[in-house]
Amino acid sequence: MRVIKLALPAGLLLAGFVLCTTASFGKPEYMKKEGAKNCMVCHAKVEAKELMAKNLNETGKCYAANDHSLAKCSVPK
Repeated sequence: MRVIKLALPAGLLLAGFVLCTTASFGKPEYMKKEGAKNCMVCHAKVEAKELMAKNLNETGKCYAANDHSLAKCSVPK
């Protein structure tokens, strides 16, 4: 009975984390490598129904097309 009292809330908490977290497509390594200060360098403002992968601005599209390098892309200030 004690196991059920501990396992049931733990299972519900775990299920809540699994269901409520979203998949992340951006990588912090890209920001560290390029020295970017935030995600808005490559992404536009996030709308509720859009994913970040589909929400790239011109700099983000250039970054993806050039083998994940900002060397050939113009970066806005």
